[in-house]
Amino acid sequence: MCGIVGVLGKHEVSPIILDALKRLEYRGYDSAGIATVNRGQLDRRRAVGKLINLSDTLVHEPLPGRAGIGHTRWATHGGPSVANAHPHQAGRVAVVHNGIIENFRALREELAAAGAHFSSETDTETIVQLASHYLDQGLTPVQAARATLKRLEGAFALAFLFEGEEDLIVCARRGSPLCIGHGEGEMYLGSDAIALGELTDRITYLEEGDWAILTRSGLQVFDAEDQQTSRPMTRINAAQARVDKSGHRHFMAKEMAEQPAVLKAAMEAYAGAGSEALDLPEGLDFTSADRLIMVACGTAYYACQVAKYWFEQFAGLPVEIDIASEYRYRAPVLGAANMALFVSQSGETADTLAALRHVAPHVGQVVAVVNVPTSSIAREASVVLPIHAGPEIGVASTKAFTAQLQVLALLALQAGLARGRLSAEDYRARLSELRAAPGFVAQALDREEEIRRMTEVLAKARDVLFLGRGVMYPLALEGALKLKEISYIHAEAHAAGELKHGPIALIDEDLPVIVFAPHDALFEKTVSNMQEVMARQGKVLLISDARGLVEAGDVPFTLQMPTVPDLIAPIVYAVPAQLIAYHTALHRGTDVDQPRNLAKSVTVE
Repeated sequence: MCGIVGVLGKHEVSPIILDALKRLEYRGYDSAGIATVNRGQLDRRRAVGKLINLSDTLVHEPLPGRAGIGHTRWATHGGPSVANAHPHQAGRVAVVHNGIIENFRALREELAAAGAHFSSETDTETIVQLASHYLDQGLTPVQAARATLKRLEGAFALAFLFEGEEDLIVCARRGSPLCIGHGEGEMYLGSDAIALGELTDRITYLEEGDWAILTRSGLQVFDAEDQQTSRPMTRINAAQARVDKSGHRHFMAKEMAEQPAVLKAAMEAYAGAGSEALDLPEGLDFTSADRLIMVACGTAYYACQVAKYWFEQFAGLPVEIDIASEYRYRAPVLGAANMALFVSQSGETADTLAALRHVAPHVGQVVAVVNVPTSSIAREASVVLPIHAGPEIGVASTKAFTAQLQVLALLALQAGLARGRLSAEDYRARLSELRAAPGFVAQALDREEEIRRMTEVLAKARDVLFLGRGVMYPLALEGALKLKEISYIHAEAHAAGELKHGPIALIDEDLPVIVFAPHDALFEKTVSNMQEVMARQGKVLLISDARGLVEAGDVPFTLQMPTVPDLIAPIVYAVPAQLIAYHTALHRGTDVDQPRNLAKSVTVE
C-alpha cells in the first residue's frame, strides 16, 4: 500500500527521500510527493504517476531542506491527481498518511463549519486541517499532533512536519506499520525497513497505538495511553534490506529464479542437513488441537487451501479455511481447543491482522507463517514460523508462495507425527521428499523457454480457464490469479469435476484451457474432464509428467514436468503457473512488477 519516508538529516533530504521512496515502489502507488522545512518555511512538491515524474518536478522546482517527509500514494478516497497526492498541507503543518480515516466525513463537516477550506477529495486532508486548527488554537506542534490523533478513527500510519520546526517529526501508527531508523545525528522513519536499508541498520518498530517524537538527538515513544515507553532497537541485515534485480529484467524474474535457494534455506532453517527431526518454535502443540482454522488473503489463501489437504491427510486434523476479509463478519464459532494459523507474506495485511485480533482471545493457539518476523502479525502471534524467503518486491507473489507451501508442509508432517497419524519412518520419508523440492523446482524453471513460446498464443486470448483436482485445484486458482494480476487477461479457475455444473458452457474454440494434472490418484478423472473440453474444441494445455502425457494421448499443447512425489507436486507445479503469467505479461507489454491498481502489501481494509 502507500509508502511513507521521513528524514531529519545533516544534508539535503529531498534526494534521500526520493531514493528511499524508490525502494517502496513495490508497494504500489499512483502519485508521490515530498515536503520539507527549509529556513523555517514549509514547502512541498507532488506529481501523479511514477517517481520519475516527481524527480522531473524536483529538477525544475528544487525543494531544499534538511528535514522532510515523503509519500507514495495508492488511491483510496479520491482518484490519482496532484490535489489528492501527499503530503497534504494546511497552514503550518504537512502530513503523510497510510491507511483510512473512517470518521473523516464527520470531521470534515465540523472543520468546514469552523472555516476550513478543503482542496482535495481525500480523507487525509482532514488530518492536516485538524492539526492546523489545533495549532491556531495555540497548541504546540506536539500537542496539536496528539490532539489530532485522539480524534481519528480507523487505521493509519502518520507523519507530521511543522513549519518553523527543522528538528521535529511526530509520527504514529494504528493498524498500519511504521518503523524508526537511528543514524549518527540523524533520524529516519519508514513504512518498512526496506525503505531505510541504505540509511541505517538500527531499527525500532512502533507497536500498535504508539506515537513518537523524532529529533536528531533521538526518539521518544508513547503508548496509546500517552505513557512514555521504550521499544527495543534491533539490528537488521542491511544487505537483505537492499533490493536490486541482480541482472534480471524484473524483480519477479529474479524472485522466481531464487526459489530453489529459498526452499533450501527454509528447509535448513527447520531441519538442518541430515536432521531427521524438525526444530520448531516452542509452544506449538498439535495434540491438544481439535480443529485448525487457517486465515489468509490472495495467494496466501491458496497456500492454505493446499495445506488443508496435507493437514487432513497426514494429521487427521479437521481444517477450516477463511478469506481474512470475510472472516470477522460471519460470527465464527471458536473454542479453546482450536488452533488458528494466519499466513501473510508481509505480516501486515490489514484484514489478516484484524482477523488475528478477533480470534486471539478465543482460541488456544495463534500461529503465524510470515516472511517478515518483525511484522505486526508476527509480533501478535503466540508462535511464529518465518518462511525465510527474503524480500519479495514483485507484486505477484512467487518465492513467498512456494516457501509458504514448504513451511506449511513441514507443519502438517509435524502434526501427523505428534498426533500419531504418521509413523517415524513415514515422517522421515516425507521430510526427504521435501528436501528434494529445490532440485525439482530448478528442473521446472528449466522449462522457461518452452513456456515463453507457448505464451505467444496465450497472450492473444481474452479469457483463460484453469482446471485442476485435489491439491491441483488451488494451484489452478493461483495460476488464474497470477495471469489476471500481471497480464490483465480475464482468467478463472474451477475444480475439474465442476465443469459439468456450469463452466463447460464457456468452452469454445477461442478459449484456452490450462490443466494441471500430475500422474496421481486423480489423474484419470482430470483427464476425463479434459477430454470433455477438447470435445468442444477447447484449446487445452496439459501440464503433467512423462507418464501423464503418454496416458493422456493426443492433446493440442503439452508441457512436461519432472516426475515428483505427491507431497511436493504443488510446490513444483507452482513454477509453470508463475512462468505462464510472466511471459504472457511480457508479450502483452504490461508492467510486470507493478501491475495497475495493485499494491504489494494491503494495509487497509
